[in-house]
Amino acid sequence: MTQLITTELVELDQNLGNAPETVIRHLASKVAAAGRASEVEGLFADAFAREQKTATGIPGGIAIPHCRSAAVTVPTLAMARLNPKVDFGAKDGPADLVFFIAAPDGADQEHLKLLSKLARSLIKKDFTAALRNASSETEIVELVEGALADKPAAHAVPAPADAVPVGAGVGSTGSPAAAGAPAGASAGSAGKGPKRLVAVTACPTGIAHTYMAADSLVAAAREAGVDLQVETQGSSGAKALDPAVIAAADAVIFAVDVDVRGKERFAGKPVINAPVKRGIDEPDKMVQEALAAADNPNARRVPHFGAEEQAEHEAEEKGEHIGQKLKKALLTGVSYMIPFVAGGGLLIALGFLMGGYLITKYADNIVVQNSLFNLPTEFPDNAWGPLGAYLGAVLFKIGALSLGFLVPALAGYIAYAIADRPGIAPGFVAGAVAGFMGAGFLGGIVGGLLAGYIAHVVGRLQVARWLRGLMPVVIIPLLASLVASGLMFVILGGPIVAITKGLNAWLSGLTGAGAIALGVILGLMMCFDLGGPVNKVAYSFAVAGLGAATMDNQAPWQIMAAVMASGMVPPLAMALASTVLNKKLFSLAEQENGKAAWLLGASFISEGAIPFAAADPLRVIPASMLGGAVTGAISMAAGVGSKAPHGGLFVFFAIDNFLMFVVSIAVGTVITALSVIALKRWAVKKTVDTVEPVPVTV
Repeated sequence: MTQLITTELVELDQNLGNAPETVIRHLASKVAAAGRASEVEGLFADAFAREQKTATGIPGGIAIPHCRSAAVTVPTLAMARLNPKVDFGAKDGPADLVFFIAAPDGADQEHLKLLSKLARSLIKKDFTAALRNASSETEIVELVEGALADKPAAHAVPAPADAVPVGAGVGSTGSPAAAGAPAGASAGSAGKGPKRLVAVTACPTGIAHTYMAADSLVAAAREAGVDLQVETQGSSGAKALDPAVIAAADAVIFAVDVDVRGKERFAGKPVINAPVKRGIDEPDKMVQEALAAADNPNARRVPHFGAEEQAEHEAEEKGEHIGQKLKKALLTGVSYMIPFVAGGGLLIALGFLMGGYLITKYADNIVVQNSLFNLPTEFPDNAWGPLGAYLGAVLFKIGALSLGFLVPALAGYIAYAIADRPGIAPGFVAGAVAGFMGAGFLGGIVGGLLAGYIAHVVGRLQVARWLRGLMPVVIIPLLASLVASGLMFVILGGPIVAITKGLNAWLSGLTGAGAIALGVILGLMMCFDLGGPVNKVAYSFAVAGLGAATMDNQAPWQIMAAVMASGMVPPLAMALASTVLNKKLFSLAEQENGKAAWLLGASFISEGAIPFAAADPLRVIPASMLGGAVTGAISMAAGVGSKAPHGGLFVFFAIDNFLMFVVSIAVGTVITALSVIALKRWAVKKTVDTVEPVPVTV
């Protein structure tokens, strides 16, 4: 088997920057330099995306960034002992020991098991102490290989002979005794004698946190004198808990960042649900909370599959106010809607390219009456001939049908965010009603919120057991669709249509100073947080309006162009400043980031500027906003339009007045690059001179 770690993959007592992304990028470059990954950027992007989902710092000054990536060719460990430490999000402070776990998409089970074993070893204090005291890269490699070569330690709770240790699948035999339930035990007998708990741990990657959380929970349960059996749903395979173990359990712990597979097995059990990282950081608290829930008749329980499933996503969570709930629902709807719009918008743009802008008048007849073997004779003059007209009509029609899902998908997944799966159908219906009435994306938002809330309320009704199976598939969709869509038709639709028409008329009528002002606002929003909530609001506003764009109403296309151009400025400007204009003002890591930012910026990936903003937000963010505002203003003033919602320079064929699109980006990029250089040179903290006290004569 290929060696997982070598001396060339170890970095001891080095300064790798002050942010997780710089450390991860450096370790990714070591993996690639060792010939174990095909590219640095792809590996870094996958690892940093995983880091952004959940911080990988754990108690004890340790961080375990990890990912599965198509860029990885050989399962690999890279290790750095940092000086100074870097904050990876652990509650007890920054980390000095960083293990970067890089696994291929198709890693074999043996390698995944070894990677998981290493992660488990890192919660052992003697092992981490030895890593800190090691004097050479060779010693580090020997320590790691020793941890991997040892037989798996018995981390399970010392329990009666009938208990199954964690990690063994818990259910390797079929008898209740072997599964951890005393002979003759039943679901209701768990309360007699020591408490019994079961747990499921799972993280998105399924390599590190999954198994570390399992071991931490088991260790905490051991100290509390509790029998805990864990099912690890990780990448190296999982064996389900035996049904007898689940039946005998007093409560269940879900330490997960992804959906629990087979959750219905735990239906009715008191449940403690938290991110997988909490299982590592606070295992003792989770065990105590589970014990308390076991004795609390009003404790939250795992919902029964189907009829009560929507209870899992109750909006009445502690500490979350109405604004946060609303934002969650809206962003969920937008995130599911964007693929319809992105794909549809690009297909329409390709249809225009091949069939001409007048293809809209011919498309329906062409796709119905013609084929590849019967090309049309009537088509726009600027089409690429009969074949181009036919293919353009097909592409345009597919794109138009995809865009037709914009409002229903927005409403459907807003409702889904509120009421889970039972809310999807009522939400889609309410969105379809909004689209039919011409209420646009505003109607979709209102319809989705209505449908989700009504489905949520109906789902909480206490009904007879025989009726529960019909709730999610018949009763909830029926009642929620009837009420939400009925309200849209009878009461709300008309006023929303009037507001939508007024908004469209205002946007269509924007010229001169009004259009420029809108461009400035959109530019500022796109560059404020580089892919964060404010950026997403501006982008969502532009994307949602694309469905209303026509040749007679090109304002939505112009807004989309201003948003895309402004969002490209920060990464391009950082690339220009750090690789061309003044390299000395930027660290080596930032210069490497700058090289990658050229492509990211050209592709309209604003996040390419995040490493620079994270290291120096007070200079990078204001400079980016200045350039973005200028770009948005120029784009709107020049009437640049984009029929594609994404792609940057690579969708040139979908951009009207492409020359001014490029000019607006170039001007904003230069302004931001010069501004950030000026700020780095002169906007610095000045030392305060000491002044000798002057005697005062009285």
